[in-house]
Amino acid sequence: MKVKFWGARGSIPVSGRRYLKYGGSTTCVEVRSKKDDLIIIDAGSGIRLLGKELIKNSHNAFTMLFTHAHWDHVLGFPFFAPIYSNKTRIKIMGCSFSSDPVREIIAKTMQPPGFPVKFEEISARFEFDSFCSSGCEVGGIQVLPMELSHPNHGLGYKFCEAGRTFVFLTDNELGFVHPGGRTFDDYLAFARGADLLVHDADYTEAEYPRRRTWGHSTWEQALDLALKSEARAFGLYHHNQDRYDSEIDKTVAECSRRARKAGSRLKCFAVKEGQEVRF
Repeated sequence: MKVKFWGARGSIPVSGRRYLKYGGSTTCVEVRSKKDDLIIIDAGSGIRLLGKELIKNSHNAFTMLFTHAHWDHVLGFPFFAPIYSNKTRIKIMGCSFSSDPVREIIAKTMQPPGFPVKFEEISARFEFDSFCSSGCEVGGIQVLPMELSHPNHGLGYKFCEAGRTFVFLTDNELGFVHPGGRTFDDYLAFARGADLLVHDADYTEAEYPRRRTWGHSTWEQALDLALKSEARAFGLYHHNQDRYDSEIDKTVAECSRRARKAGSRLKCFAVKEGQEVRF
Protein backbone atom coordinates (compact mmCIF):
# COMPACT_ATOMS: atom_id res chain seq x y z
CA MET A 1 0.00 0.00 0.00
CA LYS A 2 1.18 3.51 -0.80
CA VAL A 3 -0.18 6.63 0.87
CA LYS A 4 0.61 10.10 -0.49
CA PHE A 5 -0.53 13.33 1.13
CA TRP A 6 -1.40 16.13 -1.29
CA GLY A 7 -2.55 18.45 1.49
CA ALA A 8 -2.23 18.45 5.28
CA ARG A 9 -3.45 21.90 6.32
CA GLY A 10 -6.73 22.51 8.13
CA SER A 11 -9.60 24.95 7.69
CA ILE A 12 -8.16 27.16 4.91
CA PRO A 13 -5.23 27.04 2.46
CA VAL A 14 -2.22 29.15 3.46
CA SER A 15 0.99 30.26 1.79
CA GLY A 16 4.26 31.96 2.64
CA ARG A 17 7.83 31.17 3.62
CA ARG A 18 6.78 30.03 7.11
CA TYR A 19 4.65 27.22 5.64
CA LEU A 20 7.10 25.78 3.10
CA LYS A 21 8.08 22.61 4.99
CA TYR A 22 4.62 21.22 5.77
CA GLY A 23 2.70 22.97 3.01
CA GLY A 24 -0.43 25.05 2.81
CA SER A 25 -2.91 22.89 0.87
CA THR A 26 -5.97 21.40 2.54
CA THR A 27 -6.95 17.76 2.80
CA CYS A 28 -6.41 15.35 -0.07
CA VAL A 29 -4.92 11.89 0.35
CA GLU A 30 -4.01 9.29 -2.28
CA VAL A 31 -4.11 5.60 -1.35
CA ARG A 32 -2.86 3.00 -3.85
CA SER A 33 -3.02 -0.75 -3.66
CA LYS A 34 -0.26 -3.11 -4.73
CA LYS A 35 -2.16 -3.49 -8.01
CA ASP A 36 -2.29 0.30 -8.47
CA ASP A 37 -5.99 0.68 -7.61
CA LEU A 38 -6.44 4.32 -6.64
CA ILE A 39 -8.54 5.77 -3.81
CA ILE A 40 -8.71 9.54 -3.26
CA ILE A 41 -9.84 10.87 0.10
CA ASP A 42 -11.34 14.38 0.04
CA ALA A 43 -11.03 17.17 -2.49
CA GLY A 44 -9.35 19.98 -0.58
CA SER A 45 -7.03 22.35 -2.41
CA GLY A 46 -4.36 19.63 -2.55
CA ILE A 47 -6.37 17.74 -5.17
CA ARG A 48 -5.37 20.23 -7.88
CA LEU A 49 -1.80 18.94 -8.15
CA LEU A 50 -2.95 15.33 -7.83
CA GLY A 51 -5.22 15.93 -10.82
CA LYS A 52 -2.33 17.20 -12.92
CA GLU A 53 -0.35 14.08 -12.01
CA LEU A 54 -3.22 11.76 -12.98
CA ILE A 55 -3.63 13.51 -16.36
CA LYS A 56 0.10 13.21 -17.04
CA ASN A 57 0.08 9.47 -16.28
CA SER A 58 -3.27 8.76 -18.00
CA HIS A 59 -4.81 7.29 -14.84
CA ASN A 60 -8.47 7.58 -15.78
CA ALA A 61 -10.37 5.37 -13.32
CA PHE A 62 -10.45 5.68 -9.54
CA THR A 63 -12.60 5.78 -6.41
CA MET A 64 -13.26 8.86 -4.26
CA LEU A 65 -14.23 9.00 -0.59
CA PHE A 66 -15.11 12.04 1.51
CA THR A 67 -14.68 12.53 5.23
CA HIS A 68 -17.29 15.31 5.31
CA ALA A 69 -18.61 18.32 3.41
CA HIS A 70 -16.90 21.27 5.09
CA TRP A 71 -15.33 23.75 2.66
CA ASP A 72 -11.69 22.86 3.20
CA HIS A 73 -12.41 19.25 2.17
CA VAL A 74 -14.28 19.99 -1.07
CA LEU A 75 -13.10 23.39 -2.35
CA GLY A 76 -10.54 21.88 -4.73
CA PHE A 77 -13.03 19.75 -6.65
CA PRO A 78 -13.79 22.29 -9.43
CA PHE A 79 -10.02 22.58 -10.07
CA PHE A 80 -9.46 18.81 -10.35
CA ALA A 81 -8.44 18.47 -14.01
CA PRO A 82 -9.61 14.86 -14.62
CA ILE A 83 -13.29 15.85 -14.23
CA TYR A 84 -13.05 17.75 -17.53
CA SER A 85 -11.96 14.68 -19.51
CA ASN A 86 -14.47 12.29 -21.08
CA LYS A 87 -11.94 9.49 -20.48
CA THR A 88 -12.31 9.78 -16.70
CA ARG A 89 -14.42 7.32 -14.72
CA ILE A 90 -14.97 8.16 -11.05
CA LYS A 91 -16.76 6.01 -8.50
CA ILE A 92 -17.77 8.03 -5.44
CA MET A 93 -18.67 6.17 -2.27
CA GLY A 94 -20.75 7.96 0.35
CA CYS A 95 -22.61 7.50 3.58
CA SER A 96 -24.93 9.42 5.89
CA PHE A 97 -22.40 12.00 7.10
CA SER A 98 -24.38 14.80 5.49
CA SER A 99 -27.99 15.79 4.92
CA ASP A 100 -27.12 15.90 1.20
CA PRO A 101 -26.38 12.88 -1.00
CA VAL A 102 -22.70 12.71 -1.90
CA ARG A 103 -23.49 13.89 -5.44
CA GLU A 104 -24.90 17.13 -4.09
CA ILE A 105 -21.87 17.70 -1.90
CA ILE A 106 -19.59 17.99 -4.92
CA ALA A 107 -22.20 19.52 -7.25
CA LYS A 108 -22.64 22.45 -4.85
CA THR A 109 -18.96 23.39 -5.27
CA MET A 110 -19.78 24.22 -8.91
CA GLN A 111 -23.12 25.90 -8.34
CA PRO A 112 -23.63 29.40 -9.80
CA PRO A 113 -22.70 32.09 -8.99
CA GLY A 114 -19.79 30.52 -7.13
CA PHE A 115 -18.24 28.84 -10.18
CA PRO A 116 -18.67 29.39 -13.95
CA VAL A 117 -18.97 25.70 -14.95
CA LYS A 118 -21.87 23.62 -13.66
CA PHE A 119 -21.37 20.06 -12.43
CA GLU A 120 -23.79 18.88 -15.14
CA GLU A 121 -21.50 20.34 -17.80
CA ILE A 122 -18.28 18.48 -16.97
CA SER A 123 -17.17 15.52 -19.07
CA ALA A 124 -16.16 12.80 -16.60
CA ARG A 125 -18.54 9.93 -15.92
CA PHE A 126 -19.57 9.34 -12.33
CA GLU A 127 -20.95 6.36 -10.46
CA PHE A 128 -22.38 7.01 -7.00
CA ASP A 129 -22.71 4.27 -4.43
CA SER A 130 -23.19 4.06 -0.67
CA PHE A 131 -21.64 2.06 2.12
CA CYS A 132 -21.83 2.21 5.88
CA SER A 133 -20.65 -0.03 8.69
CA SER A 134 -19.87 -2.99 6.42
CA GLY A 135 -17.40 -0.96 4.37
CA CYS A 136 -16.31 -1.95 0.87
CA GLU A 137 -13.39 -3.34 -1.09
CA VAL A 138 -11.45 -1.41 -3.72
CA GLY A 139 -9.10 -3.68 -5.58
CA GLY A 140 -7.21 -5.49 -2.85
CA ILE A 141 -7.87 -2.85 -0.20
CA GLN A 142 -10.61 -3.29 2.38
CA VAL A 143 -12.11 0.05 3.42
CA LEU A 144 -13.89 0.38 6.77
CA PRO A 145 -15.58 3.63 7.90
CA MET A 146 -15.83 5.12 11.38
CA GLU A 147 -18.10 7.97 12.45
CA LEU A 148 -16.17 11.11 13.41
CA SER A 149 -16.84 13.33 16.39
CA HIS A 150 -17.23 16.53 14.40
CA PRO A 151 -19.94 19.18 13.82
CA ASN A 152 -22.30 18.12 10.98
CA HIS A 153 -20.97 14.55 11.14
CA GLY A 154 -18.19 12.87 9.18
CA LEU A 155 -16.37 9.63 8.51
CA GLY A 156 -12.86 8.41 9.18
CA TYR A 157 -11.46 5.37 7.39
CA LYS A 158 -9.34 2.28 7.90
CA PHE A 159 -7.54 0.80 4.88
CA CYS A 160 -6.31 -2.80 5.09
CA GLU A 161 -4.23 -4.70 2.55
CA ALA A 162 -2.05 -7.79 2.96
CA GLY A 163 -1.93 -7.45 6.74
CA ARG A 164 -1.05 -3.73 6.69
CA THR A 165 -3.34 -1.03 8.07
CA PHE A 166 -3.66 2.73 7.55
CA VAL A 167 -6.12 4.61 9.79
CA PHE A 168 -7.14 8.14 8.81
CA LEU A 169 -9.06 10.21 11.36
CA THR A 170 -8.99 13.88 10.52
CA ASP A 171 -11.46 16.47 11.87
CA ASN A 172 -12.08 14.28 14.90
CA GLU A 173 -12.51 15.73 18.40
CA LEU A 174 -11.36 13.25 21.01
CA GLY A 175 -12.26 15.56 23.90
CA PHE A 176 -15.94 15.95 23.08
CA VAL A 177 -18.58 13.62 21.62
CA HIS A 178 -20.59 15.39 18.92
CA PRO A 179 -23.98 14.02 17.75
CA GLY A 180 -23.23 10.90 15.73
CA GLY A 181 -19.66 10.73 17.05
CA ARG A 182 -18.02 7.92 18.98
CA THR A 183 -16.12 7.67 22.25
CA PHE A 184 -12.37 7.65 22.78
CA ASP A 185 -12.54 3.90 23.44
CA ASP A 186 -14.29 3.37 20.10
CA TYR A 187 -11.51 5.19 18.24
CA LEU A 188 -8.97 3.27 20.28
CA ALA A 189 -10.45 -0.03 19.11
CA PHE A 190 -10.63 1.22 15.52
CA ALA A 191 -6.96 2.26 15.46
CA ARG A 192 -5.61 -0.71 17.43
CA GLY A 193 -2.30 -1.95 16.00
CA ALA A 194 -2.33 0.32 12.93
CA ASP A 195 0.87 0.46 10.91
CA LEU A 196 0.09 4.14 10.35
CA LEU A 197 -2.35 6.29 12.29
CA VAL A 198 -2.92 9.80 10.94
CA HIS A 199 -5.05 11.90 13.26
CA ASP A 200 -6.26 15.47 13.61
CA ALA A 201 -3.82 17.42 15.80
CA ASP A 202 -5.01 20.98 15.21
CA TYR A 203 -4.78 22.47 18.70
CA THR A 204 -2.46 22.67 21.68
CA GLU A 205 -3.70 22.06 25.20
CA ALA A 206 -3.46 25.81 25.88
CA GLU A 207 -5.69 26.61 22.88
CA TYR A 208 -8.24 23.88 23.38
CA PRO A 209 -10.44 25.33 26.19
CA ARG A 210 -11.42 28.25 23.92
CA ARG A 211 -12.11 25.96 20.98
CA ARG A 212 -13.73 22.96 22.62
CA THR A 213 -16.70 21.67 20.53
CA TRP A 214 -15.22 23.10 17.31
CA GLY A 215 -14.49 19.56 16.10
CA HIS A 216 -10.72 19.14 16.43
CA SER A 217 -8.26 17.49 18.80
CA THR A 218 -5.10 18.61 20.51
CA TRP A 219 -1.87 16.93 19.49
CA GLU A 220 -1.62 15.66 23.07
CA GLN A 221 -5.01 13.91 22.79
CA ALA A 222 -4.03 12.40 19.44
CA LEU A 223 -0.70 11.19 20.83
CA ASP A 224 -2.54 9.55 23.71
CA LEU A 225 -4.68 7.67 21.19
CA ALA A 226 -1.62 6.62 19.20
CA LEU A 227 0.21 5.33 22.27
CA LYS A 228 -2.76 3.45 23.70
CA SER A 229 -3.66 1.93 20.33
CA GLU A 230 -0.06 0.69 19.96
CA ALA A 231 0.16 2.12 16.46
CA ARG A 232 3.58 1.79 14.84
CA ALA A 233 3.66 5.30 13.39
CA PHE A 234 1.68 8.42 14.17
CA GLY A 235 1.23 11.32 11.76
CA LEU A 236 0.00 14.67 13.11
CA TYR A 237 -2.49 16.12 10.63
CA HIS A 238 -4.85 19.04 9.92
CA HIS A 239 -2.17 21.57 10.83
CA ASN A 240 -3.70 24.78 12.14
CA GLN A 241 -3.72 27.56 9.56
CA ASP A 242 -1.74 29.79 11.95
CA ARG A 243 0.84 27.14 12.89
CA TYR A 244 4.25 27.87 11.34
CA ASP A 245 6.79 25.19 10.34
CA SER A 246 9.01 25.99 13.33
CA GLU A 247 6.12 25.48 15.73
CA ILE A 248 5.18 22.15 14.15
CA ASP A 249 8.82 21.04 14.42
CA LYS A 250 8.74 21.74 18.16
CA THR A 251 5.51 19.78 18.52
CA VAL A 252 6.99 16.76 16.74
CA ALA A 253 10.08 16.87 18.95
CA GLU A 254 7.94 16.98 22.10
CA CYS A 255 5.69 14.22 20.77
CA SER A 256 8.73 11.99 20.19
CA ARG A 257 10.13 12.83 23.62
CA ARG A 258 6.89 11.87 25.36
CA ALA A 259 6.64 8.63 23.39
CA ARG A 260 10.17 7.65 24.43
CA LYS A 261 9.42 8.60 28.04
CA ALA A 262 6.39 6.29 27.91
CA GLY A 263 8.67 3.46 26.79
CA SER A 264 7.09 3.34 23.34
CA ARG A 265 8.81 2.84 19.99
CA LEU A 266 6.11 4.91 18.28
CA LYS A 267 7.41 6.99 15.39
CA CYS A 268 5.96 10.52 15.54
CA PHE A 269 5.98 12.87 12.56
CA ALA A 270 3.98 15.75 11.17
CA VAL A 271 2.52 15.04 7.74
CA LYS A 272 4.10 17.09 4.95
CA GLU A 273 2.39 18.04 1.72
CA GLY A 274 3.83 15.73 -0.95
CA GLN A 275 4.97 13.09 1.55
CA GLU A 276 4.72 9.40 0.60
CA VAL A 277 4.54 6.45 2.96
CA ARG A 278 4.83 2.87 1.73
CA PHE A 279 4.20 -0.28 3.75
